[in-house]
Amino acid sequence: MEAAAPHSLVELTVTSPEQMRDLGLRLASILRAGDLVMLDGELGAGKTTLTRGLGEGLGVRGAVTSPTFVIARVHPSLGGGPPLVHVDAYRLGGGLDEMEDLDLDVSLSDSVIVVEWGEGKVEELTDDRLVIGIQRAVGDTTDEVRHVSLRGLGSRWAGVELGRVLQV
Repeated sequence: MEAAAPHSLVELTVTSPEQMRDLGLRLASILRAGDLVMLDGELGAGKTTLTRGLGEGLGVRGAVTSPTFVIARVHPSLGGGPPLVHVDAYRLGGGLDEMEDLDLDVSLSDSVIVVEWGEGKVEELTDDRLVIGIQRAVGDTTDEVRHVSLRGLGSRWAGVELGRVLQV
């Protein structure tokens, strides 16, 4: 598989969990069924907080919490939109085969899929994906500041101006 070409890159600073959640809310406005969002960042970086905002913005049922011990959770839509599939791939080693073995009760092409720790494991799902990296600010004394990078890859993201959508 060819590496997907990056079409957009946005970098921003988030200074609180509320801002991380709000970032998820704004991102939800551009997500659609079949989208893959890959989240990368150390433990406690804010991946689940961002996903909580995505779930709220997508109008899905159920509290969005870390799926660490269940590996994946499906949050059905409350209003006819796509369900949110939230996956923690930290303990997955195999990639797409293991994703399919999760026996999710939704079609991946009909859902918005958010995968924490997915790098090197789920890229086979699609060439089109939104890759979000979350890093703690070096030397920050409040432990709230995060540097976030968002990269749209593949044709799905070719015309999306993430900076405009996110009002960066």
